[in-house]
Amino acid sequence: MINNSRTIGMARRFGLRQRSWRDMVLVGAISLLMSLVQATAAWSEQGPTETVKGTVSELLYILKELKDPSRSEARRWEIEQVIRHHVHYEDMAKRSLGASWWQLSDGSRREYVGLFVQLLRDALANRMVEYSDQRISYLSEQRASDFAQVKTRLVGDKVDTFIDFRLVSQDGRWLVYDAVMDGGSLVASYHAQFANIIREASCAQLMERIKEKTLVVKLFERSGP
Repeated sequence: MINNSRTIGMARRFGLRQRSWRDMVLVGAISLLMSLVQATAAWSEQGPTETVKGTVSELLYILKELKDPSRSEARRWEIEQVIRHHVHYEDMAKRSLGASWWQLSDGSRREYVGLFVQLLRDALANRMVEYSDQRISYLSEQRASDFAQVKTRLVGDKVDTFIDFRLVSQDGRWLVYDAVMDGGSLVASYHAQFANIIREASCAQLMERIKEKTLVVKLFERSGP
């Protein structure tokens, strides 16, 4: 009888421990779910300025942590992820090509967009190194419907210039679709240089040059006089 009582007591205690463990797991799972929902909501509610700040911070962090030449591939991969998450690269690719976009097949368009992302990635990796030690100030934000512009100033030993980031709202997120430095548009710069190549050769030749890494595009290079 004593043994039976002891067994029952142990079983009860074991059952309590099991329930206690299950309760802890359940509470932990609920807490994790709530934190994920809150983080997702906060992320989706980010305004244009917060989006630009986050994008710039991510790029500068990558350049700082992966600055060693031996980590160049990892650096390029990380920068590409930033572009794919925070930049409306499909729209940029389309507008940089201009009228020639409509001459491409669906397959060629997809290929061109992929090449454009690689080109933008490499250009950012090279140019952002120059700005990694500079200070950036966020001056103002302007919104008009689904579009916004965030004005910034980049100041340091090497540069003192203004950069305006243009964004569009898509599916609850703000995405950068152009940047203007001292009046020179990034997309317009790409378009001017691409148009020259297409005029002298063809769109197919432009894509081949991007593939072969022989096309070097300078960011924010003025397209006009």
